[in-house]
Amino acid sequence: MSLQSELQQHVAAALRASGIDESLAVVTPSTDTRFGDFQTNAAMVAAKALKRNPREVAALILEHLQVVDLCESPTVAGAGFINFKVLDTTLSDAVNAVRNNGHLGVESVKKRKTIIIDFSSPNVAKPMHVGHIRSTILGDSLARIARHLGHQVVTDNHIGDWGTQFGKVIYGWKHLLNRESLEQAPIAELVRLYREVNALEENDPALKETVRLELVKLQQGDAENLEIWKQAVALSWKEFERLYGLLDITFDERLGESFYNDALGPLVDRLLAEKIAQLSEGAVCIFFPEVPAMEEKPCLIRKSDGGFLYATTDLATLEYREQRWKPDAVWYVTGAPQQLHFEQVFAAGRKMGISTDFRHIAFGSILGEDRKMMKTRSGENVELGGLLNEAIERALAVVGEKNPELPKAEQEEIARLIGLGAVKYADLMQHRLTDYVFSWEKMLSFQGNTAPYLQNAYVRIRSIFRKATSEGMGEGTSTPQAPITITDPAERSLALQILKFGEVLHSVLEDQRPNLLCLYLYELADAFHRFYEACPILKSEDSVRSSRLALAGVTADVLKTGLSLLGIGVPERM
Repeated sequence: MSLQSELQQHVAAALRASGIDESLAVVTPSTDTRFGDFQTNAAMVAAKALKRNPREVAALILEHLQVVDLCESPTVAGAGFINFKVLDTTLSDAVNAVRNNGHLGVESVKKRKTIIIDFSSPNVAKPMHVGHIRSTILGDSLARIARHLGHQVVTDNHIGDWGTQFGKVIYGWKHLLNRESLEQAPIAELVRLYREVNALEENDPALKETVRLELVKLQQGDAENLEIWKQAVALSWKEFERLYGLLDITFDERLGESFYNDALGPLVDRLLAEKIAQLSEGAVCIFFPEVPAMEEKPCLIRKSDGGFLYATTDLATLEYREQRWKPDAVWYVTGAPQQLHFEQVFAAGRKMGISTDFRHIAFGSILGEDRKMMKTRSGENVELGGLLNEAIERALAVVGEKNPELPKAEQEEIARLIGLGAVKYADLMQHRLTDYVFSWEKMLSFQGNTAPYLQNAYVRIRSIFRKATSEGMGEGTSTPQAPITITDPAERSLALQILKFGEVLHSVLEDQRPNLLCLYLYELADAFHRFYEACPILKSEDSVRSSRLALAGVTADVLKTGLSLLGIGVPERM
């Protein structure tokens, strides 16, 4: 149990003894550490319901509050805040417990859930681009954190592998394909075929019909067209896998739109028969008269020409996941513009009797320095592969300048960790609903709230251990086990920050916001640097040195674990 939770239990007991609703017992870190380490506004909330003076209610609570073994005497401040300053001995015991329990103070969830996280979802025959960054990185970090907290997580990459673009790709494959280009750069060749056929269609209505018939043949199971389609999917996935491998991202499922194709017709027929859907001007729709905001926004699941839509596929996906996984929750990590689509799909799913907790984990856009959607100079989407390679190259230039003596292979590995970490962290540190400007200078800076700053804090700690070992100090191991004794204010500040780790991870999943973890890690690194400046480590006397090395070791462990939950690795030197 965390120190914060333990204090909360004591406050709840005092509220019960005072005849006050114990659910008001909420303890949080103090907003102003001059008054203490933790605080509760329970007296203020209770006073409002009881119509009494908040400070009088606070005094009543204090009469029943038994925290003498944990804190100095609690104080009342302002309109009725009760403040707690933890004893140095309590803090020492707590941070030692965090160091020794193997989980760094992170408690598993009390109720384990099966959560499906649907993210990334690139389109076959097209390159992954900058627009895929947020879904891919955000979805992966949420999966890592949810698993770390004890949930069963199924990651599903619902790739776009079925649609009208394949008529153009198949026609181009048959008539315009360059085999050599396909072998050297398959995605680029598939994109070329699509664009060339698209351009030809504009001046040739007959060709447009021919291309459409190629799509119809594919949909009807034509052997030749199916084989071309399978090759296009395989070549695309090979390139996707290369990028996912670079990003250290894996998926449990990758069931694309095509997987559900045979289920679409029977699904629509059944929804019509069950009167969940109805015909409207030749199309099939699901209406939501019970939802005022959606009365005039039906979910279209079959067009008047018989064609199906994304919503149809998504409803078939809901059913499949319900039957296979019986999930407690399904999270869709896609852009904010898809909000209405998912509201309709979720409402339709509930009409179908699916009670799963559906959530649309929406996010904003990545902007260029002109504050417009990030594009290349020619107006094309910035390809993800090129962007990641540039991040590594830029990081390599910095590493080579700072540590030219390191072997080339080690420089390249460090650059990979820094470059990819910088891109991931720059995205995750934002509130997911905000748009943000992509800036190489900011994200690769070793100052401020960036991945290199956090990685450098870890590396600084590792260098302290290496120096301790080289100077013959027995404590210079990777995980010092000496007892930690907290006495200095800077030690207190760092220890209190370490103890917040478990609470922060749980708060991330409450609203699916990894930026809370980013902010926590930044404040942890900041607290370490203040501790490092204020408290000599290797120059201290034996017992103090051992304690401070151990405190630094816990800090390194939390930094490394926290960054790994964001999908970011740490080098041992930089």
